[in-house]
Amino acid sequence: MHTTSIPTPETTPRRSNPFSRFLLTGSPLDVPEAADHTHPWYLVLWLTGVDYFSTIGYQPGIALLAAGALSFSATGILVLVTLLGAVPIYSEVAARSYAGQGSIALLENLFSGWKSKIFVLVLLGFAATDFVITMTLSAADAARHATENPYLHRFLGEHYMDVTLVLLVLLAAVFIAGFREAIVVVAATTIPYILLNIWVLVYAVGVVVRRPELLQDWSRVLAAHGDWTALFVASALVFPKLALGLSGFETGVSVMPLVNGGEEDDRRGASRTHPSGRIRNTRKLLLSAAAIMSVLLLLSSFVSVLLIPESAYREGGEANGRAIAYLAHHIIGNRFGTLYDLSTILVLWLAGASAMTGLLNLIPRYLPRFGMAPPWVAYRRPLVLLLLGIDVVVTLIFHADVNSQGSAYATGVLVLMFSAAVAVALALWRERSRTHPASYLKALYYGIVTLVF
Repeated sequence: MHTTSIPTPETTPRRSNPFSRFLLTGSPLDVPEAADHTHPWYLVLWLTGVDYFSTIGYQPGIALLAAGALSFSATGILVLVTLLGAVPIYSEVAARSYAGQGSIALLENLFSGWKSKIFVLVLLGFAATDFVITMTLSAADAARHATENPYLHRFLGEHYMDVTLVLLVLLAAVFIAGFREAIVVVAATTIPYILLNIWVLVYAVGVVVRRPELLQDWSRVLAAHGDWTALFVASALVFPKLALGLSGFETGVSVMPLVNGGEEDDRRGASRTHPSGRIRNTRKLLLSAAAIMSVLLLLSSFVSVLLIPESAYREGGEANGRAIAYLAHHIIGNRFGTLYDLSTILVLWLAGASAMTGLLNLIPRYLPRFGMAPPWVAYRRPLVLLLLGIDVVVTLIFHADVNSQGSAYATGVLVLMFSAAVAVALALWRERSRTHPASYLKALYYGIVTLVF
């Protein structure tokens, strides 16, 4: 089959146009760079977490808007799906895609010919949706935190759209100049962000403890929805809108090459054999990230539904798109709230950088090989400009609104989860053995998880 030939710096003809020379310089993106070192899994965790944990900035507000008083129970279902579905699925993906290619490559290898290519192209569309909306939604929410801050509001006013576009342009400018994700930088920003969230949530729980009437009022509202069965069904119906709280697992697998496998892999030569140490440590990373996020999601939804009035989290309200920031300002103070805002803005911007990195790795890996991309796609700068143009169009279409983009984001996340579940279920079914009856049960379990997604 015909494939597009990707030029290298040596084969690319010299161009007299300075703009062309600027765009088409640098190493092609489809040529993997050799990793000169790896890191302990608990440091790589924060590289995954900058995408995953950043959703705390907007997830509680979206949950309130989608579920109201049921946001805590709907979040509880999200946590169950995370721990019983997403973590086991991506633990299996890690065991079969330890080079960091993720569930799309795993599914591609399970099929052949055009069936494989069609699956990959469909999944690339949803993966691109996931990454693009991560950039636009994160920038929009960062703009929301900036413009709603009492100290910054006097300078920025209500210009959500302008601030969002500026953040997207800055993101593209950094990548055009040359961006390399630094684990130390990411950890230095994400860890304080997590600690600030914990401080706000624990403080808010203390407020709830001192005001028992809040729980009584909430219980009366829940009782109006019916018994526990009715609550569960209603919460389950709302769950898909909260699925953006599952983002980050695909990133967790894609960073596997950075995870140190320990002495065991060093002795066996992890580059040539099954890197069991790297796989084991990646599973620790996935489980730890899910555990941290589950606690944050449950606490944030609990205090948000009790302490934030409906008028505040509805469209145009102070808490819309920034529920935890609202609590930080109103129950702790504007100085602490401003510190929280600045930390959240930085982490959301880094989440956009993580998504941009994901697209720059994903597109050149597949489209040129399928003969579906021009040669310049292999270079960082023109591809970044193309993605910036897409981001601007998406932002204008959605009016830089966080809630409007939530469903598109959740759809992309759920389809990627579904594809990973299908890949794992098929792989386990093919690997089943009559001498090991448990293998049938394992394959059946992942089949059920696939149906859930």
